[in-house]
Amino acid sequence: MTTLQNQKLSERFEVAFNQIHAWLQRNIVEERSDKFTDLLRSGFPRHSIIRKYYHDLKMFARLRNSIVHDKVELGFYIAEPHEAVVEKIELIAELLLEPKAAYSIASKPVFYYYENARLKDILTVIQKKSVSLFPIYDENGFKWLLTAEEIIGWFANHLTGNSIVIDEVEVGELFSEKRNRRVEFVGKDIDIFEVEEIFEQYHLKNQKLEAVIITETGEQQQKPLAIVTSWDLVEIDAIE
Repeated sequence: MTTLQNQKLSERFEVAFNQIHAWLQRNIVEERSDKFTDLLRSGFPRHSIIRKYYHDLKMFARLRNSIVHDKVELGFYIAEPHEAVVEKIELIAELLLEPKAAYSIASKPVFYYYENARLKDILTVIQKKSVSLFPIYDENGFKWLLTAEEIIGWFANHLTGNSIVIDEVEVGELFSEKRNRRVEFVGKDIDIFEVEEIFEQYHLKNQKLEAVIITETGEQQQKPLAIVTSWDLVEIDAIE
């Protein structure tokens, strides 16, 4: 490989490294230090992409120090990254700077119902689609979230002998003021890392966020386009 090709690899590496460093500075706001490795350590518990590439990023930090501090003259680097290393750091920078939309990993379509819908219709969907979350609406928009777990609980409480009649049971009858299913609404353009941050904020408060519902602009009155649960966030780790 020629000196010019080596120089381009070093320059590409520096550009990608600086892009990642800038992203960390913007998004790891609780860390007072601007040092790359300090930002990595602070961001590790909160961002799956940092956890996924943590050891790579630490290695890149060491390599970057060699490239920058061992530069013997303008445009000449004594340490040169391998092409595969440059391609890897550029991939990570791209994932951070141009993250995929949360819609791409969300569950869809969303099966949502109004309170006067029949419970038996939801049971049919559970049987055929293996869906477990159902946003419930009234004339003003979203009202509450019904889960398959709550349906099972309702059956347990209304079982008479060995049977239960559900033909005329409406969804609204399953609502309980004691329920505490937390839901957030976001617009369809939100990215996966922003949704991950929403879940993390609830986790830091020792609260469980049941779901993030995606609508056109994040309004509760709008039709749900997709729904994200903590299980969907596992998909982030599979993104390459």
